[in-house]
Amino acid sequence: MPLTDTAIRAAKPSTKPVRLFDGEGLYLEVSPNGGKWWRLKYRHGGKEKRLSLGTYPDTGLKAARERRDEARRLLADGIDPSAARQAEKARAKAATEHHFKAVALAWLQHRAAAWRERTVEMHRSSFERDVFPKIGARQINEILPADVRQIVQAVEARGAGEAAIRIFQRLRAVFRYAVAHELVAADPTYPLKPSEIFKPRRVTHRAAMPAKELPTFLTQLDAYQGQPGTCEALRLLLLTAVRPEEQREARWAEFDLEHALWRIPAERMKMGREHLVPLSLQAVAVIERMRPLSGAGELVFPSPFYPGKPLSENTLNSALARMGYKGAHTAHGFRSVFSTAANEGGWNPDVIERHLAHLERNQVRGAYNRAQHLEDRRELMQAWADYLDAIRQRGKVFPFKPQSSMRARATLGQFEQPAA
Repeated sequence: MPLTDTAIRAAKPSTKPVRLFDGEGLYLEVSPNGGKWWRLKYRHGGKEKRLSLGTYPDTGLKAARERRDEARRLLADGIDPSAARQAEKARAKAATEHHFKAVALAWLQHRAAAWRERTVEMHRSSFERDVFPKIGARQINEILPADVRQIVQAVEARGAGEAAIRIFQRLRAVFRYAVAHELVAADPTYPLKPSEIFKPRRVTHRAAMPAKELPTFLTQLDAYQGQPGTCEALRLLLLTAVRPEEQREARWAEFDLEHALWRIPAERMKMGREHLVPLSLQAVAVIERMRPLSGAGELVFPSPFYPGKPLSENTLNSALARMGYKGAHTAHGFRSVFSTAANEGGWNPDVIERHLAHLERNQVRGAYNRAQHLEDRRELMQAWADYLDAIRQRGKVFPFKPQSSMRARATLGQFEQPAA
């Protein structure tokens, strides 16, 4: 006999579950604690199964019968209603886990092990500012090339052309990650070519002084009346040609002055690989002059305003501006000064590039260059330091030739090479 609402309301719990049958497999189960559950008993694939259809009174008798009838229609089509429900739950879960923001953050977490913390934060901030507000909540497989184009062109339109290109590269990386993990069938950035979506622009490299300015600059640097640590930081940048961000956070523990060697850890290097910097006698002297200024702390070049933090690149560039080089030279430009002089002077390009910690694109050459060229680089950097001293003394520039410094080769024998 079919159930009625009156019979359902009157049903009382017992010490064991009580089942009240309605028909065609539908029944109400009253649990010992008083809960009332709709169940459907059915057979599929030769096995008896149960399917929950809700609780009473949230699901009334009429709604329970409708759910039963829908399940039986699936059975008539050869579909297990329990499996169909699980598939629907999986689709609903995917709707929350596979939206663009979740996938982008998963990609960022995947890459974090290879990047410095501030690099990860920079990527996250660019997504939060320019991408997530527009497509973060959308399913990643619904995003079209037009969506990507509109995002990066909007960034470019506010005058941030470089940022637009970097965001495009990050979007492409996220979609490649999604393809690799079978979250999308195709990468929507693939049809987009930067030359077709961005306006043509002139590339502006970091400002660097021409070689003819070196005599004047060295004189001004010697006469600089600013913070001593800032002055020494500029000297060391010129003597070592490392990136400003690699030097600003230098720790005393990284320097082995007995072997005239600076070991920069991988987490501070742009390419994520430890870098050895051979130090000239002049560079060692700079480090020694910093010892009474900052030797009691961890950082070699602490900020003069916030001792626990490193010297900022803006501080270095401001010092250069006060010397008359605003817009004409930057702290990063010392690398260009060194590279230009060494390449034009005929020094080994492999040694120069290895010292600058540039990534070798050719894998065979890269494997060879990983030998560090340490002795050759030590000779190069001592010759470079001697060359700068000669310019200061002569007051003029001359070619930086490999044979220009006898002391460079003599210096090699002064330092026993440490284990790499």
